[in-house]
Amino acid sequence: MASTVLYMSMSLDGFVAGPNERLDNGLGDGGERLHEWTGVIDDVNQLGTGERIGAGDREVIDEFLSTGSVLAGRGTFEPAGGWNGDHHDGVPIFILSRHQPEERFAGWPGVTYLSDLGEAVRRAKEAAGKKNVLVHGVGTGQRCLQAGLLDEIQIHLIPVLLGEGRRLFEHLGAEHIELETVQVVRGTEATHLRYRVLR
Repeated sequence: MASTVLYMSMSLDGFVAGPNERLDNGLGDGGERLHEWTGVIDDVNQLGTGERIGAGDREVIDEFLSTGSVLAGRGTFEPAGGWNGDHHDGVPIFILSRHQPEERFAGWPGVTYLSDLGEAVRRAKEAAGKKNVLVHGVGTGQRCLQAGLLDEIQIHLIPVLLGEGRRLFEHLGAEHIELETVQVVRGTEATHLRYRVLR
């Protein structure tokens, strides 16, 4: 059965985007630094072809590009241009949103907008089959975690202090969420940390 896995690049001080995020500045000021570990982005479907990619980084990139569906929030999807309707390999994309898509995103056959979190996770898992669901975005990740619908967290920890911006785990509340370390992979410019969410 598919697992929901949140994949996020994060600075050492907990930021996944720099300040001043907008549609035309989706990662905020300086936020691109968090994704430099992937190497050269040749096109929307091809990550990590640059020479800087180490074996550990390649392993992680291959893994998240082998997921069977994508679950993201509108705030992640739309600033990224909707990944032109194809995050990778034509897998189905499920967008959690209370609003209908903008016209430019409405006609893409592989993209489904849903307002109910439980239904979005269920449909993403069904679509993924035996593969995992790639969860994207701060809001969607936090909502899945709080609802007990997130199975794993994979953090690509970048050796930089951004100082300000958007934090990944800022609004979870006071209740402890226990994690189990599954894997630590050392990459060229990132340390990849994988945790199982304990329930």
